[in-house]
Amino acid sequence: MFNRVFILLIALASTTGCHFKNKQADLILHNATIYTVDDAFSTFEAIAIKDGKVLALGNEREILNEYDAPQVIDCGKKFIYPGFIDGHCHFLGYGRTLQEVNLDSTRSFEEVIMRVKSFKPTNSRGWIIGRGWDQNDWVDQSFPSRSTLDSLFPNSPVALQRIDGHAMLVNGEGMRRAGIDASTQVSGGDIDFAKGILIDNAMSLITAVLPQYSQEDDIAALVAAQERCFAAGLTTVDDAGLMKSDVDLIKQLHAENKLKMRIYVMLADDSINYAHYLKSGIDTSDRLTVRAFKFYADGALGSRGACLLAPYDDVLPYSYGLMLREPLHFRMKAYDLRQAGFQMCTHAIGDSANRVMLDIYGEVVGDSADHRWRIEHAQVVHQNDLIKFAKYHVIPSVQPTHATSDMPWAPQRLGRSRVMRAYTYRELKEQNGLVALGTDFPVEGISPINTFYAAIARKNLKGQPSEGFQTENALTREDALRGITIWPAIANFEEQRKGSLEIGKWADLVVLDQDIMICKEEKLTASQVLMTLIAGETVYKR
Repeated sequence: MFNRVFILLIALASTTGCHFKNKQADLILHNATIYTVDDAFSTFEAIAIKDGKVLALGNEREILNEYDAPQVIDCGKKFIYPGFIDGHCHFLGYGRTLQEVNLDSTRSFEEVIMRVKSFKPTNSRGWIIGRGWDQNDWVDQSFPSRSTLDSLFPNSPVALQRIDGHAMLVNGEGMRRAGIDASTQVSGGDIDFAKGILIDNAMSLITAVLPQYSQEDDIAALVAAQERCFAAGLTTVDDAGLMKSDVDLIKQLHAENKLKMRIYVMLADDSINYAHYLKSGIDTSDRLTVRAFKFYADGALGSRGACLLAPYDDVLPYSYGLMLREPLHFRMKAYDLRQAGFQMCTHAIGDSANRVMLDIYGEVVGDSADHRWRIEHAQVVHQNDLIKFAKYHVIPSVQPTHATSDMPWAPQRLGRSRVMRAYTYRELKEQNGLVALGTDFPVEGISPINTFYAAIARKNLKGQPSEGFQTENALTREDALRGITIWPAIANFEEQRKGSLEIGKWADLVVLDQDIMICKEEKLTASQVLMTLIAGETVYKR
């Protein structure tokens, strides 16, 4: 009897395969530490993937014994996280900047001029277009003047945007082509004709006459941006401020499989977008979601366009910054969006702009629905307005590297007492239990690892200041990881599909060479992305 049972067991083993494997997957990754970022913040050693989704998670032997797959990857004890999500960026815009003169990290206006001169022979667009200068990084922190550009390029129009996209230096030929003279005025903007500086809405006079990007230009821009973002571990980007034509091109590239990045679209505040989407409604697919509109309440702190309740501390005559549209505009659009079921996402940096928008949100949607309306940036919030994020269930969408970029000069702009109400990420998180993190690239770099580091350390990439900047508002490592994974997924209404590694969700993940949850703080920014997967497909491998 014993011999017959033994023979039966041997026969069963031969038909079911080694270790009794009886379930099929497409891909298995094992010998790893896997941070799922589920509600329990569970960790596992192996993951099985099928049809682009998470099939199973477990310990090493459990998954390898139970599942078979044509591709099995030994991760060599590396570290797996949900694919990173940038909760606020300009994906297409970033790609376009790769075709322009790069002025990032210039240490003087003289360096700006050198880069423009080097770029001029390769330029084929007619206009010399660039972005990235920041006078706050220079010894002379005053705005530059167009005089040097006028002498070097008397017949070539030049338009150079500041790093934040809220100020522009334009030479005389550029202003002539745009019809700008010393008497030109723009609502919601400012023009210093003598210096050639245009602030906020005044820049629209230039953008209206710039050469348009061709479809070929934009295809190249999107593909180039995707390559760099995959290498940074990003699998979803929230692109803030697109037009319908941009969305149509993205759809085309998704269909052709030339673009694999998942994109959450915030549509621009434009009549063309309203005419189509408020009629056709929310548009969703596996790789694209269109259900939000992006508004600009005010400008930026670095160019003194952020709208404040009290004047800036470092400029005379007194300036309060700018509201870019009348509150009535935002109120009317808010009612339209509520009626159509769209999300409202508003750029608000100054405490006055934040107050105006929070009050409009409260009036229009109140606390009665899961509307998930957002304030983008929320940089300076008055103490009396902070509770409104909780009261009206407003999601703060913030960029930790803004704090570490702005910290050298923000106290001068705002004054010592008011700067304590700026970049209050922990306080904002405590209102509703989450805060969506992003970069605002190309304003900042694209790295979500640097976002994570700035959120927990409140230091720049040089490790300064040594004690951190206003560390009472630093996030924990768990919350910072949630902030670049599940929390922006929630802000995008997509938490059932992505943002954590759980059974049935998309297998979007990133493999890093070190454990960002426990490694030494000073080693965080040296973390390397080894692999990035979208729906179980390897889209980047180091």
